[in-house]
Amino acid sequence: MKKLSKTILFYSLLLFAFTVGNAQESSINLESSNIRWYGEQITGKEHFGDLKFKAGNITIKDNNVVSGEFTVDMTSMSVEDLSGGMKEKLEGHLSSDDFFSTKSFTESKLVITKNTGVTDGVQSLNGSLTIKDIEHPIAFTMTLAGGAAKSDLTFDRSKYNVKFRSGNFFENLGDKLILDDIKLEVSLVMNAE
Repeated sequence: MKKLSKTILFYSLLLFAFTVGNAQESSINLESSNIRWYGEQITGKEHFGDLKFKAGNITIKDNNVVSGEFTVDMTSMSVEDLSGGMKEKLEGHLSSDDFFSTKSFTESKLVITKNTGVTDGVQSLNGSLTIKDIEHPIAFTMTLAGGAAKSDLTFDRSKYNVKFRSGNFFENLGDKLILDDIKLEVSLVMNAE
């Protein structure tokens, strides 16, 4: 009986080692990785810009994303569709308490918790997104290509207490309404391990 128990334990440990060894965790290259954000008014007028990562890692097993954790530097928020004084004004407004309060909340975080399936190379992922210390579940997609990944993600800013000209907080905004959905296009470049 002891011999059987030892044999089962040995094979269990071997299977565990193989499973863990088969998963590869990679950190992201902070210089090459980027987030492009898009915000839109009810009129169709759109602004866009970039955000940078402070840290990030992703675990891949058998070409499937298993988990990941990413920290975004909210103080890096830039506006890329404007220039000069208009660019500086909008960057200041987005950083203010009307929007993301970046002096008080310098970081946002995304944690990948589950892969719900892969269709034609597109991975469907679940996770949690924390902005202004408010956490909500989120679903999004990601594709892998070599040492890189691309992801499309949309979040509802009103869930994170970003109220400025939001229809969820104010009435009769007319053409001043800013849509609550913020779209993100994420480009990740993995560091060579």
